[in-house]
Amino acid sequence: MTSARTILVGIYSPFAAWNIPAANVEQLRTLFPAHAFLHATSEREALEQIPRAEIAFMSEVRPDQFAAARSLAWIHSPAAGIGGMLFPAMVNSNVVMTNSRGVSGVTIAEHVVAVTLALFRHLPVAFEAQTRREWAQDRVLNLPSLRMIRGSCILIVGLGAIGMATGRAFHALGAKVSAIRRATSLPKPDFVEAIGGPEQLMELLPAADVVVLAAPQTHETRGLMGRRELDAMRSDAILINVSRGKLVDEAALTDALANGRIGGAALDVFEHEPLPPDSPLWAMENVVITPHIAGFRPNHWDAVVELFAENLRRFDSGRELLNIVNKREGY
Repeated sequence: MTSARTILVGIYSPFAAWNIPAANVEQLRTLFPAHAFLHATSEREALEQIPRAEIAFMSEVRPDQFAAARSLAWIHSPAAGIGGMLFPAMVNSNVVMTNSRGVSGVTIAEHVVAVTLALFRHLPVAFEAQTRREWAQDRVLNLPSLRMIRGSCILIVGLGAIGMATGRAFHALGAKVSAIRRATSLPKPDFVEAIGGPEQLMELLPAADVVVLAAPQTHETRGLMGRRELDAMRSDAILINVSRGKLVDEAALTDALANGRIGGAALDVFEHEPLPPDSPLWAMENVVITPHIAGFRPNHWDAVVELFAENLRRFDSGRELLNIVNKREGY
């Protein structure tokens, strides 16, 4: 018989899309009637309730909350990124951490293809002209040549679930895919032509039409794309970031875009979110800005809860959990 456990669901945000719907919390209560599910909708509520919890299903457990957690054994993140939780006390603890990597891989891959096409086909310029009912054919065609994915060189930095799905999507459209990943000893995927370790990033950057950042945020990847790396890119290359904003030196990127040292950027994540209204990035016609939405789809929360529910069944039965995070490595 399964022991009754107290589980804290604390997935809340000032932005509505990042709050778990109450219906999904009720779904968990129905699936696991033996367990007690607490539902925190603010940091204050989470701090008050976490001392009772053995399990935390939370976007982020802050240091003060973790210090108050007397019985915590396992944390499951509804996202792939967990960098904000890897403070020393957490890393050095016996608390097991799992994440939701893989849930949004295909969704984000489609987003990456969409924004690549938007920049290759100068759609932001066409859309802006549309708001003025302007037939902008000459304006669009006088920009750098319209481009195709077929035959382009795509460099994917990070070959986790998102990077793998993105590589497959570009390969299916006729692109040549190369990749950077830490685990170079793993077999090379059949859709990747060349693969290198992090130390080969500078070597692979100059050949890429598109550079896609899909690596986790760790101590090693923070500031991964700085002035030196941006200067190594081609002047018509596009940088796409669907990982974490802190992988990119935003000031260096803004300067590179403004001075034509790279061709464009599609950014779904930023150093500080929301992106401040005074950021020069907003006004650049070679930049596509999306408000951290690349991973969302209609059944997003159902998929996230399904993964957590499977892991809870495994936890209850003493089986190995899915998506265990190496807290020292950061993913």
